Amino acid sequence: MPTRLRCGTPRVLAFLEFVFAMTPRDYLRMYRRDDRLTTGGFYPDAPLEVNAGETVAVVMLNHGGPNALEDVEPFLYNLFMDPAVVDLPLGRFLRHWMARGLARMRAPSVAEDYERIGGSSPINRLTQEQATGLERHLNATYGRPAGVTFRTYMAMRYWHPFSEEAAAQMEEDGVDRVVLLPLYPHWSATTSGASIAYWHALDETGEIPSWPTTSVFEYAAHPKYVQAISERIDEALQRFPASVRNDVHLLFSALGTPRNERTVHGDPYCCHLHSTVTDVVQRRDGDPSYTVSFQGQDGFAEWLSPSTTRALRDLAEQDVDGVLVVPISYLADHVETHYDLDIEVRQAAETAGIRHFEVASGLNAHPLLIEALAEASLEQLRLPAASDATPADPTPGADDEAGQERNRPTRPPRSGSDTPRYELTQQSMRCPQCERETGARRWTMRHDGSTSTTDAAQTDSQQTDPQQTDPQQTDP
Repeated sequence: MPTRLRCGTPRVLAFLEFVFAMTPRDYLRMYRRDDRLTTGGFYPDAPLEVNAGETVAVVMLNHGGPNALEDVEPFLYNLFMDPAVVDLPLGRFLRHWMARGLARMRAPSVAEDYERIGGSSPINRLTQEQATGLERHLNATYGRPAGVTFRTYMAMRYWHPFSEEAAAQMEEDGVDRVVLLPLYPHWSATTSGASIAYWHALDETGEIPSWPTTSVFEYAAHPKYVQAISERIDEALQRFPASVRNDVHLLFSALGTPRNERTVHGDPYCCHLHSTVTDVVQRRDGDPSYTVSFQGQDGFAEWLSPSTTRALRDLAEQDVDGVLVVPISYLADHVETHYDLDIEVRQAAETAGIRHFEVASGLNAHPLLIEALAEASLEQLRLPAASDATPADPTPGADDEAGQERNRPTRPPRSGSDTPRYELTQQSMRCPQCERETGARRWTMRHDGSTSTTDAAQTDSQQTDPQQTDPQQTDP
């Protein structure tokens, strides 16, 4: 195991280049932006055929976070070196020195942020909990009946465990098929695109083994994901005094991205995001007041707006007394929720005169999220028919957040003929951010037990179609 290196030393960068054959500078040399970063076309979107006895890897892609304060500088260096995130017309040599200088300059203040939330990012621990729950659910509900083994792997883009580490473990485990599952419900070139582009580069150059691979594009309007957000809102509302609870304003706070990703490259992120928010609000009783905002703006580029702090000040000027911030583009708590929202934005709310302020918890290992991730993964596969030799678990279901399996009514085992399916129909939702029509796909149930999707915006007659999933009954 390599020796831990102190932040701020030149040896940190040498250490990163020692660990993996493809250094950040090597990746820059081969990187060429094309439409796949926006459309997700690095791998075929057709479902993979899976045979009985095979092992399917579900690779859970995320940006990761420092495990200790001395990890902050190399983490930032990796982030600034990613051309899919920081798009600058610089060569490898100049970008290396720019990224190194920025990382060194920003590391002390960013490390202070992490120190205030415990000295490390919680994202690795929480993602591991998600991976454990997802693997258990996939095997109990789908794998055992079909004679297929599912294994989940964490692959972080900017810190350990890196994609290379995940692939090495997959090779050792004898994986046969791969599903790339971004832990970003809304596709963006700067998140899902960046992670899959890097995995594809490793694949193309032979840095990792090449497997039959497919990838999940987005699941922004999956009803179980939407319901999980709604339940987190209900939990957080209980922290408000009963006298103001019904008047609390929902402030959905999302990861910010540069506006030119949408206007120049056609990035669908803001459209997918507003699809989720629209579904959450429609699912809840009544017509709550809400605002969509963006956080994380940095540098000189124009970002999606309004910023979360700007939106908060506007609400204060409108004499809003109670605000619940709902992290909307994150599946697990990390520094942007624990520090940015729960400390910095909370202080801004107090300064602005908002008396009642809370931040909803991340979804983390919410059982409905685990089921949504499983169904999004299964959408990319064709499993064999259920085998009598591999009976289904008597009470299949997602695990609760303490790791205990929930008791649920028994149901027929899933097989290749009734795993989740979707069809993408004509888009019809006009995004309020950019006024383009690229809404997310909507999952709906069909009579044959499979699922289909339509656009995130539906007519009233479609909403009441008995073939569609009851939004208040997401559990099978």
